[in-house]
Amino acid sequence: MEYRPRLNEQEYELIKEFRQQHDALLEECEDKGIPAEDVRHYWFKSNRFSMFVKNEKNGLEDFKTELLDFIQKKNPTYEKVEYPKYTESNLLVINPADVHVGKLALQEEGGSAHNNDIIIKRVRDGINGLISKSKGFNIDKILFVIGADILHVDNARRTTTSGTPQDTDGMWYSNFILAQKLYIDVIEQLVQLAPVHVQYDPSNHDYTNGFFLAQCVESWFRNSKDITFNTGIAHRKYYAYGTNLIGTTHGDGAKETDLPLLMAQEASEHWHGCKHRYFYTEHIHHKKSRDYGSVCIESFRSPSGTDSWHHRNGYQHAPKAIEAFIHSKDNGQIARLTHIF
Repeated sequence: MEYRPRLNEQEYELIKEFRQQHDALLEECEDKGIPAEDVRHYWFKSNRFSMFVKNEKNGLEDFKTELLDFIQKKNPTYEKVEYPKYTESNLLVINPADVHVGKLALQEEGGSAHNNDIIIKRVRDGINGLISKSKGFNIDKILFVIGADILHVDNARRTTTSGTPQDTDGMWYSNFILAQKLYIDVIEQLVQLAPVHVQYDPSNHDYTNGFFLAQCVESWFRNSKDITFNTGIAHRKYYAYGTNLIGTTHGDGAKETDLPLLMAQEASEHWHGCKHRYFYTEHIHHKKSRDYGSVCIESFRSPSGTDSWHHRNGYQHAPKAIEAFIHSKDNGQIARLTHIF
């Protein structure tokens, strides 16, 4: 006969508690649709669980599904807009580049103050100014570029994605919501003028949170028939309009001299049919424009103020501005619009 030691009262209670937790865990997994075998470990307190689950099956689509379920509570709807019909029309390219929501700069140090109140007002005023300047160009499509260091930091430690500490204004979560509301308001304003294509440029200050923000904005406008999105994680994206091929990228990755060849390879389906080719970049906060063969590479200015690091290294005094470009279907870039602060 096998000998089994008698359990004392304390040992019996521990086994009883373990069985209760095990049964409760199985019920929790069944209720939430989580396979019990995927639970690696868990914590149990009272009637609540905190579980660490294998996540190999959870990808971008799962994230977007959960996000859509969350936004269903607000469920914004947008009616189809009736736009004017033009015999000759143009594309408006707008990019409030390097906004840096959450950045802090002091007037007495860098000669240019920057906080959330200042930058949000600048973006709104700049968008209004560019819309006013674009009147008379018969805009039938808008390319609105988002991302591009919209957020100043990428985590609760107040650093960029690579870990560089930053001077900040506000908490990371409040800045995320502030930037989201800004984008929603601007897109709602732009779509009253013409159908909008939103294109996201991943960037170095907010590589992860900027991506999440772009997904949130796309989900918000899921019911609009007049707004399309390209919010993938690709560092270079392309948009064709008439005979225009327009690439956008933040500018912190591939070398500028390599961009024309990358465009020819990555957007080959449009390359031969588009004789007007442009690559618009951000990141450097100042104006730069140069032709590389048939491809014009041009940077957007930034409305962002000069923080301590930029002042110390002498990277300042470039005009602070938000810019837009007008593209004719047949003649390429025909106008450059600038709202300087």
